[in-house]
Amino acid sequence: MHRGLGTQLRHLIELLDGAVGRAYEEEGLAYRPRYTPLVRALMQREPMTIGQLAEAAGLTQPATTQTLALMLKEGLVLSEPGPVDGRQRWIRLSATGRALLPRLQSCWRATASAAASLDAELPVPLSEVLDLAIEALEEKSFDERIAAARGRQSKRRGA
Repeated sequence: MHRGLGTQLRHLIELLDGAVGRAYEEEGLAYRPRYTPLVRALMQREPMTIGQLAEAAGLTQPATTQTLALMLKEGLVLSEPGPVDGRQRWIRLSATGRALLPRLQSCWRATASAAASLDAELPVPLSEVLDLAIEALEEKSFDERIAAARGRQSKRRGA
């Protein structure tokens, strides 16, 4: 049976994130793979607003807010009122989050090496295919592509 694109992508993420999550567990880290883009962004610059963090991490603001809620609960980040507008939140790594960095960086090096070995086995590196797919979807969204496909179907039915 042919699996659809969404099913394939979810399965790929399960395979990748599951393995990375288990690697963190084996290292004794209570850390989720979904935290990594935010931690990496905060390593580059602190503090950041939620919007700045979402942009730096390449995530949507709702996804960033959901992930930050988990990270706050686990004590990995701090959220402070903004200096001008108290409703705006400034995010920074906590002492606990900062203390994890050396162990996380070791895990990230192993993950990067594993990703490189996967890329080497494929006819086209997965990382390149993903970059090309993201670029194409930023150029013409999947919404637009679905609408165009519906338009073609309507024309065929009406012809």
